Amino acid sequence: MEKKLKICLVGSSGGHLSHLYMLMPYLKDKERFWVTFDKEDAKSLLSDEKKYNCYFPTNRNLKNLIRNTILAWKILRKEKPDLIVSSGAAVAVPFFYIGKLFGAKLVYIEVFDRINKGTLTGKLVYPISDRFIIQWEKLKKVYPKAIYLGSIF
Repeated sequence: MEKKLKICLVGSSGGHLSHLYMLMPYLKDKERFWVTFDKEDAKSLLSDEKKYNCYFPTNRNLKNLIRNTILAWKILRKEKPDLIVSSGAAVAVPFFYIGKLFGAKLVYIEVFDRINKGTLTGKLVYPISDRFIIQWEKLKKVYPKAIYLGSIF
C-alpha cells in the first residue's frame, strides 16, 4: 500500500493564510494540517481543518521566534509531514529549518506583491527550500534558482 502524502501548511493569518487556502482544490484529498495564528480569520477559514496555533507577533520578535522554534520541534516531531508549504511570513522560518532536519521537503511561495525585492522570510528560507516559487519574473534576479509560475493565486 502506498504511503499517503502528509502536508504541513504554515503561515501568518490574513493574506498569507488566504493564499495557502487557495491551494485547497489540490489538497482536498491529502492528509494535512495547518499552523497559523489564533485569529478570527484562521478560526473561520480552518474551522473544519486540523490546526495548530503559533505565537504572534512574529516579525522581528525574538521571544516569539524562540517560542515558535520550540513549537515547530514539537509539532513536526509529532506529525512527521512529508512536505511543508508556506507563503510566509516569519513563522515559516523555524518550521522550514526544523522540518529540514526531520527530512521534510520544503516549498516556499514568495508573495505576489513582491515584484523586484524579496521578503525577509523568502531570503531566509531560499537556501534550504526544495522548491522556491516566484510570481514575478523580475524576482529571478533575487532568487536565481526559483521557479517562475506567474500569478498562481
